Amino acid sequence: MSSIRFGLDRLLADPALRRPLAGKRVALLAHPASVTRDLTHSLDALAALPDITLSAAFGPQHGLRGDKQDNMVESSDYTDPLLGIPVFSLYGEVRRPTTAMMDSFDVLLVDLQDLGCRIYTFITTLRYVLEEAARHGKSVWVLDRPNPAGRPVEGTLLREGWESFVGAGPLPMRHGLTMGELARWFVATLKLDVDCRVIDMEGWQPEAAPGYGWPLGERSWINPSPNAPNLSMARAYAGTVMLEGTTLSEGRGTTRPLELFGAPDLDARAIIADMRTLAPDWLRGCVLRDCWFEPTFHKHAGKLCNGVQIHVEDPAHYDHAAFRPWRVQALAFKAIRRLWPDYPLWRDFGYEYEFERLAIDLINGSPLLREWVDDPAATPADLDVLAGADEAAWREARRAFLRYPA
Repeated sequence: MSSIRFGLDRLLADPALRRPLAGKRVALLAHPASVTRDLTHSLDALAALPDITLSAAFGPQHGLRGDKQDNMVESSDYTDPLLGIPVFSLYGEVRRPTTAMMDSFDVLLVDLQDLGCRIYTFITTLRYVLEEAARHGKSVWVLDRPNPAGRPVEGTLLREGWESFVGAGPLPMRHGLTMGELARWFVATLKLDVDCRVIDMEGWQPEAAPGYGWPLGERSWINPSPNAPNLSMARAYAGTVMLEGTTLSEGRGTTRPLELFGAPDLDARAIIADMRTLAPDWLRGCVLRDCWFEPTFHKHAGKLCNGVQIHVEDPAHYDHAAFRPWRVQALAFKAIRRLWPDYPLWRDFGYEYEFERLAIDLINGSPLLREWVDDPAATPADLDVLAGADEAAWREARRAFLRYPA
């Protein structure tokens, strides 16, 4: 018997929880990881209930059921062939639901597995549907799921004016909240007049080993996006996602995306050695291993890359409280800049529909990280001062929104 129940499983099991939905047109916002304990997709599970009237469904980035591999690869609207209801894409012609889309339901159920990182676009989609629900007088119910990265907080806060589809608000890179908690934070900070309910999980223990956020051994891992294949990726993602704003491969086109990085012209052993010299304390809780890999697609496709893999799966080496992926990746950038001052590190290209600002700045919610990397005089202590103040402020700000005991 599983000791944890996600919001979806509770809603399906308890008719009393569903009673307010009687006579209402219900829509679902979900993706491929929106599954029950027995791995039934939430759309199918809800459709099987006689007391639920499904009128529409929504898919975020990468789609409701399918997987679009890369960023800025859009999904189209379609009609579900079995249910005959419209399936609207919130990563196609629009990213914010239109009035016509909002007119298709009374209550929107949000069942999205998050990764616990500000840049993950499902968070922004949650903000957008809450804002539109407030404008159109609709209800939003968030069926809560675990934050697989757990409660730790890390990174600088997104600065005012840097909001984007990968930056939904003044959050640090690793925020430590669930989607249900984020929904309540959005409602409060944006002062939204909206009927927002959260169907809490039962039995979630974010500090419990071995999963530290994810119920390892109790629930199957289903990729919430195509390049989120396992818990190790989720743990490293708050750092490795920054690689999307660089010329380095983040491992797309390999079997370990966003757990490693590299390029054909790097010396991984030299990078690791310089990282250990610069800030050994930043490397606690994980193991760095130099490796070779050849991406089959994406950056450096078909070329042999020398790189670094971040290992966080071995209980003998992984320390959840000590591991700080944002600092690990920042330190790798710093080492590359010290070893090869003219290395073309920052990738200048359109990123998540932004074409005027560098992707690395958009990802970090300000230029602060890039400026620290590029400044030869800037030390790890300087970045600690910047990030430490933001992290402390966020821990205090989020306190009122935590819904689960440690």
